[in-house]
Amino acid sequence: MAGVNELRSAVEKIFPAVRSDLENLVRIPSISADPAARSSVMRSAQAIAELAREAGAGTVDIRSTPGGAPAVIAHWPAPAWQPTVLLYAHHDVQPTGDPDSWTSPPFEPTERGGRLYGRGVADDKAGVMAHIAAMRAFDGRPPVGVTLFVEGEEEIGSPTFLPFLQAYRDELAADVIVVADSVNWSLDVPALTTSLRGLVDCTVEVSVLERAVHSGMFGGPVLDALTLLCRLLATLHDENGDVAVPGLVVKTAADVDYSESRLREEAGVLDGVELAGTGPLGARLWTKPAVSVIGLDATPTVDAANVLVHTAKAKVSMRLAPGEDPKQAMDALSEHLRTRAEFGARVTVTPGALGAPCELDSSTPAYDAARDALAEAFGTAPVEIGVGGSVPFISELTEVFPDAVVLVTGVEDPDSRAHGVDESLHLGQFATACLAEVLLLDRLSRAPSS
Repeated sequence: MAGVNELRSAVEKIFPAVRSDLENLVRIPSISADPAARSSVMRSAQAIAELAREAGAGTVDIRSTPGGAPAVIAHWPAPAWQPTVLLYAHHDVQPTGDPDSWTSPPFEPTERGGRLYGRGVADDKAGVMAHIAAMRAFDGRPPVGVTLFVEGEEEIGSPTFLPFLQAYRDELAADVIVVADSVNWSLDVPALTTSLRGLVDCTVEVSVLERAVHSGMFGGPVLDALTLLCRLLATLHDENGDVAVPGLVVKTAADVDYSESRLREEAGVLDGVELAGTGPLGARLWTKPAVSVIGLDATPTVDAANVLVHTAKAKVSMRLAPGEDPKQAMDALSEHLRTRAEFGARVTVTPGALGAPCELDSSTPAYDAARDALAEAFGTAPVEIGVGGSVPFISELTEVFPDAVVLVTGVEDPDSRAHGVDESLHLGQFATACLAEVLLLDRLSRAPSS
């Protein structure tokens, strides 16, 4: 069985090729939200399938379910008496927005200051390549069974994920599942994500008139729909900025020191803007509900006329604490919006997405192996964190594979700007994350049954 120094040397040897292959993947604009990019999403899956073959996989297939994007499933059979580990990542990426707002072209990976810039370089093609790197470090013969599962629709909410798991359950069954799609605490401190918020969203439409009318002739006794929509949306928070929708679950967060100065810097909060809510920042970010207005349909200012707007619509997104039932949360949000409108305005609420939150048990031998591997690779013990974002497929993994231990690891750092302009990957930390995964598989081969 290989020692730590031998495994470290193996990762150092393969890393230049891993980086080169990562850059090639980033050059493929696999934007799952863009129907015109469908061929690129398939090309991305094909490229990953070839990488898996070159890394010694016994079988490699590109799979999909009706209406779904192509996913790669590859297998490295388990040695006798060893567990099987499912390595998950996704190969689709977010749209870029205005390419001119990027410092360098989003699909041409570019190194600056030890970071590699490009769309999908951190989220989550680095996760894909961390898995491939582990197989290469073991020369295609990992000490445990490995199933590589790389899906192609995570950035649109993995709409066919559950049917896919059910259709290919036997091919994907594993004792441990490693999800390489989260963030580390800092460049120097690794993290294991043990809770994620859920998500519901809806559109709310406020109507007050049959049609737009002259604001001078009728304004005063008649309030316009946009004003009343704004007043309704303002009821979603109390005077402290906490969510005011009744009946929602609130939980305590992991005991991690998250300072206000760090949050302000990472989020880019403007000077003088106060933070909202009460309680520790970790709880406000990870284990309390949060509501945001993420879209608004009304007359653009450039087209504004002196009329009373007769109808206005907003999209409301609500993050859910671990332990919350998404359907109950949607009902609570809808009821709040329907009953808080003023002056008898008509309100129509149309429910949208539902995504379950997740809370993972970190007391298993597999987590002990992960903590040991991360500490060895990074030189410092990992912290357990929550993530305010929603990854609903993790709860679906636990639903379909209830006996598997799910580990959520990270290739991103707080400066990665996933989903944003100038997304990037710290190359030094990426190399360390690759080593950590190699050490994890080694530790899992010697861990007690999870």
